[in-house]
Amino acid sequence: MISGLIVLLTDFGDSDIYVGVMKGVIKTIHPRAEFVDITHNIEPQNVRQAAFALFNAYRYFPPGTIFLVVVDPGVGSTRKPIAVQASSHTFIAPDNGVLSYVLSELEGIRIVELSNAVYQLYPPSNTFHGRDIFAPAAAHIAVGTPLERLGPFVERIFKLPVPHLRLEGNRVSGQVIHIDHFGNVMTNIGRLDWLTPTQLRLEPRITELSTPMLMETAHATVAINEQSITDFFQSYGLAPRGSAFALVDSNGNLEIAVNQGSAAQQLQITIDDRVELQIGQA
Repeated sequence: MISGLIVLLTDFGDSDIYVGVMKGVIKTIHPRAEFVDITHNIEPQNVRQAAFALFNAYRYFPPGTIFLVVVDPGVGSTRKPIAVQASSHTFIAPDNGVLSYVLSELEGIRIVELSNAVYQLYPPSNTFHGRDIFAPAAAHIAVGTPLERLGPFVERIFKLPVPHLRLEGNRVSGQVIHIDHFGNVMTNIGRLDWLTPTQLRLEPRITELSTPMLMETAHATVAINEQSITDFFQSYGLAPRGSAFALVDSNGNLEIAVNQGSAAQQLQITIDDRVELQIGQA
């Protein structure tokens, strides 16, 4: 089932023509196509950040959605352009690992290499496959073109390494995976669920770890950049203004924030920084 909805996720930003041109290509092939933009502000060439964004977003779209993901530092190289149908969705992207996390929890995976020139702009450039290969593929699938017409099936695709997440006794070590517009710092430590206002359950995700852990927030500490955070709140407004604290973000991951401020700036945090969650007394 194809809904005709095409969802875009790129690192193209919003000051250049690239996203608009891709939509123009799609509309030329499929005039009734509908679009949703997840974001075009992925850090340039940050495949893992895009993979994590897609993983957190895809589940909120209707069956039949086509996800067009173009974060492609290997454009023009030997990496394959691919289309994947899994469960009730279709994903179009470079074969660089950007689909790793989302495909880890989906079934019925079918993958083709986008190699049939009939369904591409000709000749495709060496620098803008989003326009010449990925956008046409999304449009053709949206109008009902069977997946197998776009190219041959492939068995394996490139997968990103599992994000650094280690469990050692009562300490979980992870890393910063995203910093949002507000300076809120998202980590890969999760999934976390509030059981009571003072107790959390941790079930590690996107990792080989699988043992749930219970934690009392009064005895938990988050350490990052040689700084310790001991306050946990369920929402931003409960924290004192200007103070750093930990909470559970809307996708169930450990987040570090500053009420009405930027945690990234105040604590000098960047992507990939190591973060530790100490559960109970050290």
